[in-house]
Amino acid sequence: MPGTSPFELDLRIHKQPAIVCHIALVMILSPRQLTSIFDNQVEELKMALIKAMQLLATAVFLGWLVIWIMMPTVTYTKNWSPKLRAQTNSTYFGRQGTSILIYTFPILFIAVIGCIYLHLVKRIDNCRRSISDTVAWKRPVLVNWPLGIVSGVELTFCLMFLVLLIWFYSKYLTTNFSKLQPSEDGEELWKARLDAAAHRLALVGDLCCAFLFFPVTRGSSILLLLGLTSESSIRYHVWLGHITMAVFSTHGVCYVIYWAVTNQMDEMLKWANADVANVAGEIALLAGVIMWATTVPRIRRKIFELFFYTHQLYMVFLFFYLMHVGISHFCFILPGVYLFMVDRYLRFLQSRNRARLVSARLLPSEAIELNFAKSPELTYEPLSTVFINVPSVSSLQWHPFTVTSSSNLEPERLSVIIKKEGTWTQNLHRALAKPLVHDCLHVKVEGPYGPLSKNFLRYDSLILVSGGSGITPFVSIIRKLVHQRTTLNRPTPVVLLICAFKTSADLMMLDLLLPISGNVSFSRLDLQIEAYVTREISKSPSDDAQNIIRTISFKPLQSDTPLAPLLGPNGWLWLAAIVASSFVAFLLLIAILQRFYIYPIDQNTNEIYSYAAKSSLNLLFMCICIMATASMAVVRNKKGNSKEAKQIQNVDMPTPVISPSSWFYNADRELESLSQESLVKATKVHFGGRPPLKKMLLEYDGSNVGVMTSGPRGMRHEVAAICSSGLADNLHFESISFSW
Repeated sequence: MPGTSPFELDLRIHKQPAIVCHIALVMILSPRQLTSIFDNQVEELKMALIKAMQLLATAVFLGWLVIWIMMPTVTYTKNWSPKLRAQTNSTYFGRQGTSILIYTFPILFIAVIGCIYLHLVKRIDNCRRSISDTVAWKRPVLVNWPLGIVSGVELTFCLMFLVLLIWFYSKYLTTNFSKLQPSEDGEELWKARLDAAAHRLALVGDLCCAFLFFPVTRGSSILLLLGLTSESSIRYHVWLGHITMAVFSTHGVCYVIYWAVTNQMDEMLKWANADVANVAGEIALLAGVIMWATTVPRIRRKIFELFFYTHQLYMVFLFFYLMHVGISHFCFILPGVYLFMVDRYLRFLQSRNRARLVSARLLPSEAIELNFAKSPELTYEPLSTVFINVPSVSSLQWHPFTVTSSSNLEPERLSVIIKKEGTWTQNLHRALAKPLVHDCLHVKVEGPYGPLSKNFLRYDSLILVSGGSGITPFVSIIRKLVHQRTTLNRPTPVVLLICAFKTSADLMMLDLLLPISGNVSFSRLDLQIEAYVTREISKSPSDDAQNIIRTISFKPLQSDTPLAPLLGPNGWLWLAAIVASSFVAFLLLIAILQRFYIYPIDQNTNEIYSYAAKSSLNLLFMCICIMATASMAVVRNKKGNSKEAKQIQNVDMPTPVISPSSWFYNADRELESLSQESLVKATKVHFGGRPPLKKMLLEYDGSNVGVMTSGPRGMRHEVAAICSSGLADNLHFESISFSW
């Protein structure tokens, strides 16, 4: 130090022991050790930030929930609500400002915080959620009910929600009935109570609608914050939809009865200018009832197209629901609708691109494997799902399929397996099975969507039970375990795969456990496969000649693009920016609209300016803001993806020589690859019966065994019943949803 004597320098150092310690550490430790210490400190800081965001999101959600709980009380109506309206009823937002502040903003804030949280969690390899304490809660408690397989957690929250609905409605009724007195115009008391009861039913429907759209937002950060996926949450949407439509239908019927007994049937034809629009409500209810009628399980399974097309009436339902109640009241349910609109528009932008389909493999079991080129930046976990549209089969229908490839083993490939079952899959198989040259097949893809965590890695052993094409979700799990064991050299669970097939031709589904490259060995993975052929007593070697996998290679067009990361699961910060910026822009536009156009006319009385006009303008601004911000984000990301797309080259696909259906008879045959040999050694085939699931599960050794099942509903219920019977405490059932 210039101008400083050695004595002064020594004195300063002695006065600052922290500096001395740091200097000593730098002198003693190597650069690698210093880097490790710094990285650990950064990880600890990230973990602290993650915990803080969890607490903040939880506190905000509980506050939002308290508002709903207190809404029917006298405390809210006489104390809280007047104070809130007095402080938020400005010339820029009017009465709508109060609703946005207490009903809309909290959930959107949680969604943004959730995106940042998921971004940080994804960057931390060891940040896997520990669920060992909740295993008992996840154990099935209801099986074979109309609700399907219900765990302890699900049953608890369902009961809590039903208690909330009962409290909400009963408190409203008791509060309002106590105020009712016979009117001066001679209206009987029971009629006034019918009017009040019908009105409060609508508010119960609002509460259900506030949660209705969260489960169907596929790229939702809120669901993943709760450890859920959109697919596993679809049945919550189904349950909420039934309750919502039952409540709204009762609401409508009650008002029709009320108008009939009070000679006011002309109310059904009224569209008030600055009040509730009855005609709009009737149109919304009609659209909802049509959707509701086609959700019957038998209709959905047998006539899926009818269910699919009528469900598009949700747009009619939402629009006329908005016209019925006005934008201020619509803000009660706006958070779920807003996040759904953002997600739906992002999916629309992704689905405009034609995916680069590299090859297809046709199995004798009438299953198809489609292999797409993808960007190495696109990552996903096992059990992820993609939606596929083939315009030559149907330009409107999108169908979900489980991803079977591993983004670790196959960084430039994404694969799905499609079993020929319904009309759509039959038409696709027929188109590919034609003995013609296939230059290309136009396909559009949405997704992938899937879980954030790898819960199956926490078990010491895994039992995977499948029936028929239900093996497809387990293909990705096994490939993930192979990567963990062979590439990362990490310990993996012992795996027992129990699979049932109708015919020996279906055994070729096992061949798809091998990646397309075929350069993976199962020898280091402790894997045992017990395959059961239920409709054949034995296998004739003469049938082996027919069991050949046919591979079709395609020549993609220049316009076909590899699958790229979707903003959300592979770009949480971008999704946070879209939600936040679009909502801020929306607030700015409606503030300008209210202050300089509506307020001079209405003066915040809500009695002059048309509800329908104000609601329509708000909806228009909302759509503009979402489309503008999402489009800019997608265009920005496309520039990077287009550079990567030019670097991805098509790879010739090897055709497997040995088919799994011939393993039983060709043990002496020289195998062409080590991967096929290791898979053959792990497989044992049984003919003429179903797997004895109860015996196999209850007699399985292991202290911490995860059980997963995929296949027919009866098989899933049987496995769930065995795991929940209490006969084996070491079995932990992991539910896989098939709602999509």
